[in-house]
Amino acid sequence: MREKCADGIAQALQEVPEGTLAILQNGAQAVRDCHAGDQLTTQIVGKGRIERYRLYPGIEISCHQYLAQEVRFCHRASDSVLEINHCRQGRIGWKMSEGISVYLGAGDLCLHTRECCADSEILLPLGYYEGIDLTVDLERLRGSEPEILREAGMDAAFFARKFCSAKVPMTLPACAGVEQIFAPLYQIPQQLRAPYYKLKAQEVLLYLGWAKPEWQQESNQYVSQQTELIRQIHDFLVQHLDQRFTIEELAKRYLINTSSLKSVFKAVYGVPLASYVKEYRIQQAMKLLRETDDSIAQIAKQVGYETQGKFTKAFKESVQLLPTEYRRQYKANG
Repeated sequence: MREKCADGIAQALQEVPEGTLAILQNGAQAVRDCHAGDQLTTQIVGKGRIERYRLYPGIEISCHQYLAQEVRFCHRASDSVLEINHCRQGRIGWKMSEGISVYLGAGDLCLHTRECCADSEILLPLGYYEGIDLTVDLERLRGSEPEILREAGMDAAFFARKFCSAKVPMTLPACAGVEQIFAPLYQIPQQLRAPYYKLKAQEVLLYLGWAKPEWQQESNQYVSQQTELIRQIHDFLVQHLDQRFTIEELAKRYLINTSSLKSVFKAVYGVPLASYVKEYRIQQAMKLLRETDDSIAQIAKQVGYETQGKFTKAFKESVQLLPTEYRRQYKANG
């Protein structure tokens, strides 16, 4: 599943050069400077694209697609600008102010002010991401609220009181209400996006203003030093895929207790460490089957299986094909 998601984003970004973040206004015209939203891209490790739509005074929506490891944005810190981020697929994490890191998985929602994320580093643990960001500048919105919001009694001051006083990021785990609102946003044809986004932006704000979802202010937040250590552990594991290490061995090597290692790893990468490594081994085996003529036994050893039999069993359980069948099908279709 992870490979299919990444492949879909890679296809969408095939015309974007490596090391480039393409920024488009209303899905068409490329933007060199980033005055709208007061953002400045400083670095991307990989490539990506942002399509931005200015909907109302102070309200803008951006569609993000990345095939990258990290992206860095610099912008003015402001406690009156709200960012509402929805993750469709992949995982995304922010290194925010006060040494806090916040991670989202598919379907999750995060709301924070730009006071929290000025000069932030965005991390993409799975190497790909697709999501939507609704930005609301409450100072610019004041006095220009869409009529529907005014009828509901939700003006700029209302949102400031409800969401800007917390001073910390708030996350909402995937739920039916959020899914119903955001899912259609990813399927609209180009010619209908601007007017449709105007409707949906109001719906998002009405939902967040009226509903009382179970916002989490703590459980998705981790100390950035911990998440950086977990990334080091991840890199060590994938660089030594032919070897196997226990949780206890890793905890001792990196001076972290086992419970923190397990909980923070799952927060960053979305699954338990053992599940992640097992899937990563299979993904790498699939790549070797496609790109090399190495024997099944050689590939099994390279991805950390003691015997060809154990590798074949694990591969069949994951891919629903024997390694030989997978290689044969790939070459036949290629």
